[in-house]
Amino acid sequence: MSPPAPQHHRFTCNAMATTFDVLINHEDADDTYAAQAAQAVFQEIARLEDELSRFRATSDIYRLGQLKAGESIRVGMAAWDCLSLAKAMHQETAGAFDITIGPLMHLFVTPEGEPRQVNKETLEQARQIIGSQRFDLDEETMSVTVHAAGMIFDLGAMGKGYALDQAADVLQDWKISNFILNAGDSTILGIGAPSGKEAWSITLGGGDKRTALLNRAVSGSGFAVKGAHIMNPRLFQPVPLKNRRTYALAPTAALSDALSTAFMVMEQEEIEALCSRYAGVEALALEM
Repeated sequence: MSPPAPQHHRFTCNAMATTFDVLINHEDADDTYAAQAAQAVFQEIARLEDELSRFRATSDIYRLGQLKAGESIRVGMAAWDCLSLAKAMHQETAGAFDITIGPLMHLFVTPEGEPRQVNKETLEQARQIIGSQRFDLDEETMSVTVHAAGMIFDLGAMGKGYALDQAADVLQDWKISNFILNAGDSTILGIGAPSGKEAWSITLGGGDKRTALLNRAVSGSGFAVKGAHIMNPRLFQPVPLKNRRTYALAPTAALSDALSTAFMVMEQEEIEALCSRYAGVEALALEM
C-alpha cells in the first residue's frame, strides 16, 4: 500500500532578513514541478532584494539615499511600485505610514535594540530629512526627486509584502493556482485554496485565533519580537509598547504589510474609516 499523498509541497529560503515559505497544493503540481516553480519564486525574491534593499549599493533605494536636495534619479519598476504605494499610503493614513522614518530608529534605538533618550536639537535635525512629502514621483519618466539631502528610504514595512505579490505572479505564470506564501509569519498571502477547502485557514499570533485567506493577505505588527521598533511619523517618537498585535487584511500583501504598521499608529476611528473606504481591507487586534 502506497503512502498517502502529501497535502502540500513546501519549500523555504532565507532572504530580506527573514524566512520565506512556499506551500503549493499537491494537486497543482508533482514534486519536481513544484520544486522548479519554488526555485523560480526564490530567484524573483533575490532579484527584488537586490533592487529594494537600502543596504545594497546597487539598489535604487540605496541610490535615493545618496541624492542631494533637488536631485533626481530614474528607478526600476519594483522601486517605482513600492514608492508609489508608500506615497499613497502616507496620504491615506494621514502620515501614519512613512518609509522615510529611518533616522528616528537610529536616534531612539541603540544598535543592540535598547531605547535611548534623544535631545531636542538632534531630533530637530532628523526631522529635516523625514517625511514622504520630501520626495516626488514623475510617472512619465519613472523618476524620483528628493527635497532633502541624506534621506533614508526604508521599505522594511512593505518590501516583504511586495515580494510575496510578485512571487504570486511567478507561480501563476507556472499555472499554479492554489498556494500560500509566507514571509516570516509577519505577512502571509493565500491564493486559491487547498484541495477540498474553500480557503486557506491561518493561525494568528501563535494562538487559537484563525482567519481565512482566499486571494488576500494578512500582515501583523507588534512588539513581541523586536521591542520598541515602530516609530510614530506624526509625533516623531516611538510608539509606546503595547501588549497587542495589530493585523491588516487586504487584497495584496504589500498593502496589508503597509497597513499593519500604520494601524499601530492610527486611532481606532481612523482605522475603521479607512477600512470602510477600501473593499477587502479589514483590521484585527489581538491582545498578547
